[in-house]
Amino acid sequence: MTSFRLSGRRPFRRVVGAGATLALTLSACSSANERLLGVVDPDIINPADITNAASAIALGNGALDQFRRITGGNESTWLFGGLLADEWSTSSTFIQNDETDQRRIAENNSSVTGMLRTIYRTRTRANEALTSLRQLSPDSRTLMGELYLARGYAELQVASDFCNGIPMSNSGLSDPVDETPKTTQQVFQYAAASLDSAIAMANGTDATSVAVNRAARIARARTALALGAFTEAAPFVAGIPSTFAYRHSFSSVAGANILWSQPLSQRRYSVGDSVEGNSRDILVTNALPFASARDPRLPVTIPTSGAINGQDGQTYTRTTAMWGQFTTVDVAMGVDARMIEAEVALRAGNVTQWLAIHNALRAAPPKLHEIQPAAMPALVDPGTEAGRVSLHFREKAFWTFSRGQRLGDMRRLIKQYGRTQQQVFPQGVHYKGGNYGVDVNLPITQAEQNNTNFKGCTDRAP
Repeated sequence: MTSFRLSGRRPFRRVVGAGATLALTLSACSSANERLLGVVDPDIINPADITNAASAIALGNGALDQFRRITGGNESTWLFGGLLADEWSTSSTFIQNDETDQRRIAENNSSVTGMLRTIYRTRTRANEALTSLRQLSPDSRTLMGELYLARGYAELQVASDFCNGIPMSNSGLSDPVDETPKTTQQVFQYAAASLDSAIAMANGTDATSVAVNRAARIARARTALALGAFTEAAPFVAGIPSTFAYRHSFSSVAGANILWSQPLSQRRYSVGDSVEGNSRDILVTNALPFASARDPRLPVTIPTSGAINGQDGQTYTRTTAMWGQFTTVDVAMGVDARMIEAEVALRAGNVTQWLAIHNALRAAPPKLHEIQPAAMPALVDPGTEAGRVSLHFREKAFWTFSRGQRLGDMRRLIKQYGRTQQQVFPQGVHYKGGNYGVDVNLPITQAEQNNTNFKGCTDRAP
């Protein structure tokens, strides 16, 4: 064998021997790596692993974490619905945010696509967990009740925020079937059935059962309002304390509250107002003055210079300290119950009761996230039906700010109270250019067209 030398190296024949040793060493390392990398990931539950009660309960808890992602655990329609409505304005660099605020949402809007998928996944994962729990842990009634709550809440949210023609399926069940797209009213019926099951299952007397039951009753009453069944709504929330709250929590492990992260930390959202622009000289017709009202339920910092610029580097961002990084969010509250009772009273013509409910809350406000509002002066009857309706929904908007209800309520003002979109949604010049468009809901996005039953939104009507 011919050998040759490179400066300072051994002959080639010796290198070959070293290579064999190295190969053995690498083989041993590879074997060790396989042992290290072959460990079971405790965060992943495969279908074959669901063989006992403990695994079914773990699957249920995972589904509840998914539920958290459609409220404050991810950028959800709690934010984008408020952006399309009047709760938030865009201070983002993302065209997806800008076009939503401008009420001109493209069908390929990737942010809306992600939010819709998250809602669908909540429903699917709840179905999967419910199937396993029925088989393996049928006594876990409270957990099953909370999963029905998660499923019903997802259905309530998608019907509140999206257009007619919503694709639905029984995904997560043993024989998945894609159904024909549904109207929002049909999806509200789905939500009603899911929430009825939640109420029936979570019927214990322990604290968790009571909390789940109350949250499901509030969501069920909201569904009744959406369906126009006003007389059915109030009994669901009777007896729920005004101080009650069913919350989703956050931590350094579970992740930050997105209602803090996107608007306050990243400044991609600015608190909405009835005047826009850095000079505050662009009137936005119909928009509530969330920022400039100086309402104790929503403390807002309004900059007068570029000291608090948005993510876009241009917009003077109006911020609120209502939420901290790990502040819990109120998914369902006693104040929601009072708003439902007040609206039912108003619909029934009982102005005295309607006004009394509002003024009792204003006199003793419950805590809202990080904020304990100060007592507020009593409201005075506007004297007309139209004035009372406007006042009611204004009050509700401040009590429920950025909790996924405002867009649905604005749509109801059109469908149930006879107003036009020109009387309800933001109108006029948009501060980033052009005029506001005509969208009154979020579209089912282009990605869903892989579903052969879906041909696009049936219509974009409220």
